Formats: sequence, C-alpha cells, structure tokens
Amino acid sequence: MSDVATRETVSVPLADRLHGFPAYPLADVPQIRRELSARGVDVIDLGAGDADLAPPPAAVAALAAAAADPAMSRYPFQLGLPAFREAVAAWMQARFGVHLDPFREILPLVGSKEGIAHLAFCYVGAGDATIIPDPGYQPYVGGTLLAGGQPWTVPLRPENDFLIVLEDLPANVIRRARVLYLNYPNNPTAATAPRAYLEAAVSFCRENRILLAYDNAYSEIAFDGYRPPSILEIDGAAEIAVEFHSFSKTYNMTGWRIAWAAGSAEAIAALARVKNFVDTGQFLCVQAAARAALESYA
Repeated sequence: MSDVATRETVSVPLADRLHGFPAYPLADVPQIRRELSARGVDVIDLGAGDADLAPPPAAVAALAAAAADPAMSRYPFQLGLPAFREAVAAWMQARFGVHLDPFREILPLVGSKEGIAHLAFCYVGAGDATIIPDPGYQPYVGGTLLAGGQPWTVPLRPENDFLIVLEDLPANVIRRARVLYLNYPNNPTAATAPRAYLEAAVSFCRENRILLAYDNAYSEIAFDGYRPPSILEIDGAAEIAVEFHSFSKTYNMTGWRIAWAAGSAEAIAALARVKNFVDTGQFLCVQAAARAALESYA
C-alpha cells in the first residue's frame, strides 16, 4: 500500500467568518445546466441575468484592435485606461447632467459585483452594520459578512412600493450602520424610486454619516418614457454616495467584467486602496472596448 493511501486526512480549520456564511444562490446553476444538457434536456436558464444578445460591434472591433497593441497587455493598475475614465465622465455628463472628475471621482471595476463587495471593506468592521434590501443582490450581504459586519436586511413590501422605509429603521441599527445599499430600478421587483425618496435617502445618510451605495446597473432599462436618474443628481449626494454602473446589462457584456464606480472622491480613493491589494485592474483591452461601447451610446 502506498504512502498516499495510508496518509491521514488533515483538515485546516476555516476562518470564523466562513462559518455560517451563506451559499451563493446561483453558484451551482452552471453545473446543473451542464448536467441537464448532457442528458438531452432542452434547458431554459432563468438563473443569472446573463444577456444572450451580441455586444456592440464597436466594442468588439475596439477589443480586437487593442489586442494587437503590446502596450495594452501590460498591468492596468487602478488608473486603468485614462481614455476609459474620460469616456465614463462624458457619458455621465450627457446622460445625467452630472460633472465628475475622471481621475478622482470615477474608478474602473472588474464588474460592479467586485466593487460593491469590496466597498464594505472600506467602511465596515466588527460591530458595524449595513442596511440591505431583501430581496437584493447577494454581494451586499457577502461583502458585509467578509468585512466582519452584520447585514440588516429590510423586506421590500408592495405596500411600501418596494422601498426601504428609512424612518422605520431601528435606532440601534442606524447608530451602527456604515453603508445603505439601494438599487433602483430594482432587481428583482422592477420598482422605481421617486426623486423625493432619493432626496430623503441622501439626507438620511448625511445626517447619520452613512455611505449610500447606489447600485444603478439597470439605469438604461426603462419603459414608457421613464428615465431613471443617478443618485449623484441629488443635492448633497456627491459627498456621501457612490454609484455603480455596469456594462453587463446595458451593452450585453456580462462576461467581459467591466464596470465603474462614481461619486464621493473620498470613497473612490478608499475603494482603490482596497483594490490595490486584491486586483491589478481590468484588462486594458476590455477598457478600450468599453470606451467604444460608451461612445456608441445614442
């Protein structure tokens, strides 16, 4: 019998933060789909919101052109491609009328998911809380738990128009809260937030020194003439809010993993500090493609 066969199994203890850590709801969907497809089952996957349409031709062409340039294969770091930052700033100005410094108030992300999750590491520690809509995007919860904080989930109810009723939050939660996560247009309820509510949310966060993390991934998916706003349009939001935008839904670029955060220069700098230790920025060629997608926006 070999040494391998007789070797005792040794289990290294997991960190306390992973005990009771929830399973990611969509983590097993690709494997389940693969197994069903292998058995000949005609599968309609309603799991992840994964676009099945083509990305913009301009983005594909820009990616191919950038890939031929050896300089575009170097480390991007958090600065990334300056032209991408400038294109984001121009898009935010044209779309929302919001003026942003491309180098202080914008940060390229490896998908909005990582930026949202890593934001908690900037503000949340043991004993702190975050205020999270339920149902909501799982990185709100995951980022909080990995940072050592407590997620305070608030059910989204039809009688409240699927809004978090801020005045109903317990005082002890507000005292410990470091981040409030909002997502409108909302996934999965499709609810929208009136401007008066956004103004109240900004005032609430300013009064209680809570960062407002505004997940605006669905800003370009609206109907009947409705134009979703940016939280940064609201007076006072620039100092207390960070908004997240993604190319996944608007441009059918889910697998490209490209997004941006915009808003409070202090929060953007803090998020960049965290990201310096966990990633070296998104591939420059993808940033070039994302710039082309933005500039093809009509």
